[in-house]
Amino acid sequence: MALDASTLTTIPISYATCSLGPPSNPPPLLDRLNAISTAGFTAIELSFPDILSFGQSHLGHPIDPKDYDDLCAVAAQIQKECQKRNLGIMMLQPFSNFEGWPEGSAERKDAFDRARGWIRIMKSCGCDMLQVGSTDTPLEKLDQSRIVPDLRELADMLAEHGFKLAYENWCWSSHAPDWKDVWQIVKEVDRPNIGLCLDTFQTAGGEWGDPTTGSGIREDVSREEVEKRFRKSLDDLSKSIPKEKIYLLQISDAYKVPEPMSTEADESGLRPRGRWSHDYRPLPFNGGYLPVVDVARAVLRTGFRGWFSYEVFDGGKDGKKENEDIVAYAQAASNVQQKLLAECAGFGGREPQDD
Repeated sequence: MALDASTLTTIPISYATCSLGPPSNPPPLLDRLNAISTAGFTAIELSFPDILSFGQSHLGHPIDPKDYDDLCAVAAQIQKECQKRNLGIMMLQPFSNFEGWPEGSAERKDAFDRARGWIRIMKSCGCDMLQVGSTDTPLEKLDQSRIVPDLRELADMLAEHGFKLAYENWCWSSHAPDWKDVWQIVKEVDRPNIGLCLDTFQTAGGEWGDPTTGSGIREDVSREEVEKRFRKSLDDLSKSIPKEKIYLLQISDAYKVPEPMSTEADESGLRPRGRWSHDYRPLPFNGGYLPVVDVARAVLRTGFRGWFSYEVFDGGKDGKKENEDIVAYAQAASNVQQKLLAECAGFGGREPQDD
């Protein structure tokens, strides 16, 4: 069933500040805001590392990540800079490794201290949504019975200020790598201000793609089975998630890595899909190979017509790109939005098939 193209024209577009320019050499934040605004985006996802980097230049000294007085002052200045460029701040991200720490642990105390601090930052920059990524802390360090209660408590903390929690499945997460995992958790949390941050990379890169194989596609089952399962998953997504429980869709593709990655975590503990995510995520239609259109179309079939937000980490096909014309890149992202919606409406991607 084709989508009605006329319903897609009012979808608002955002760009994640952390993802404009090479991952290894991001340009100054104000240059990125200029490029994002010039390309016609109406909002940004504000990245915490960008608050730190902008804060150092704005205040003239490095900022302690736990100095929330300084962080709030910087966030307020970033809001002013956004307002000059007619940009809203749609979301603060990425809030990570929050849920599931054992009761009484130092890590749990730190997680809730950070939550209170980030809420202060949200108030300072005029943002009403917090992105929380499904934790990648090793399961043996977690009390999984705390995951839902922790997120419920965080949702309640945010609700006191009229804020929302956008929960995202990171495809290298230790406990919730797929959209079905986070959707089940969101249902169990059962709060009106928690919803999903869906992502074309996290969905396609977790359920269909694999950076540790020669093909770049999952090889734990046959290719036919991979395709069958993926079509079924997207069909389930389109039929099971209420549109109002999707807060945004993040957009990116992935390059096939030059050599298959090790299946082991690296020295920092990051799993292969996390390493893939860091440097090998271009715009759709620009050298990647994931079935991005299929994911976007499935999300649109829920009736969702909210934020499409571009979050790419384009280090080039070798992951080592160091320079980028960010004005041209932001405009390319705006052009991709037009093509992506046209593909979704016109079945220019891979036509879903019946089993």
